[in-house]
Amino acid sequence: MSDKSATRSAEGFSLIHFLLEGRAFFALIAIIAVFSFLSPNYFSTSNFLIMASQVAIYGFLAIGMLLVILNGGIDLSVGSILALCGVIAGWLMQGVEIPAMGVILYPPVWAVVVITCAIGALVGAVNGVLIAWLKVPAFVATLGVMYVARGIALLMTNGLTFNNLSGKAELGNTGFNWLGFNRVQGIPISVILLFICAIIAWLVLSRTAFGRWLYASGGNERAAELSGVPVKAVKVTVYALSGLMAAIAGLVLSSRLTSASPTAGETYELTAIAAVVIGGAALTGGRGTVLGTMLGAFVIGFLSAGLVTVGVSSYWQTVFTGAVIVLAVLMNSIQYGKGKRRS
Repeated sequence: MSDKSATRSAEGFSLIHFLLEGRAFFALIAIIAVFSFLSPNYFSTSNFLIMASQVAIYGFLAIGMLLVILNGGIDLSVGSILALCGVIAGWLMQGVEIPAMGVILYPPVWAVVVITCAIGALVGAVNGVLIAWLKVPAFVATLGVMYVARGIALLMTNGLTFNNLSGKAELGNTGFNWLGFNRVQGIPISVILLFICAIIAWLVLSRTAFGRWLYASGGNERAAELSGVPVKAVKVTVYALSGLMAAIAGLVLSSRLTSASPTAGETYELTAIAAVVIGGAALTGGRGTVLGTMLGAFVIGFLSAGLVTVGVSSYWQTVFTGAVIVLAVLMNSIQYGKGKRRS
């Protein structure tokens, strides 16, 4: 091969690599451009903020899912943990009756948030223990926990919904809806909280020993273990963090709706996985970024909102979303496949 041919080949590969690396960003720009052309109401600050507040729920789940996928695992239980934590928050906000003492306790909102997040992390840690210590395959373990969490949520509510979670002023437990409705300088609290969580996740992955351990154990678990990485502790931690992020998503969703339903979050685990894959993470583990995952979540959220804006049937929305996921996986295969052949 001549030097010119080799140079052109290298330039062509560099361009393809650049497009593959930035595909989530380019897809988001394309979605905004297309729907702004199709609908005059799409391209506006108010509409972007409304869409971003919906994306925030996917974003929280996607951050937790990214950590799990970087570890080479999968978490099918996040949607059910979201529902369970939302129901627990609703149950606490409506008062906890203690028959033996003849009283009803109304915990303050901060206590509701702390308890709910702790339970979400605990359920996630159960996943981690099953997978790391009991050697249950991640797919099976999280699938089982998915059904258990959803079942508990249904039992707690008898299949119904906790409504009117605004609290009681005379009991000092008001303010639950601030998370879903309040804004700072016009920006929804949920979007600000997502940004903070994303920054923390980025710092953990890029600036801490835990981040290095996570990438190492996801890339080659056996080699990482031989190098002294606490593989089992890392695995339990990432599933606990995934449960924590699902709990935060459950709080935000319940706050926005001022109600808690045991059926909330159905199929959200698939949306979270899709966001991570669209963002360029490898399902085999060890590769992925927080920025890519956030862009992936915005791609899904803005695409769904755009389809609603132009009046596309919800059935077609499902088709389009599925096609985007398949395309993202295909592009991942091309990207990482090329990398392997060159190494």
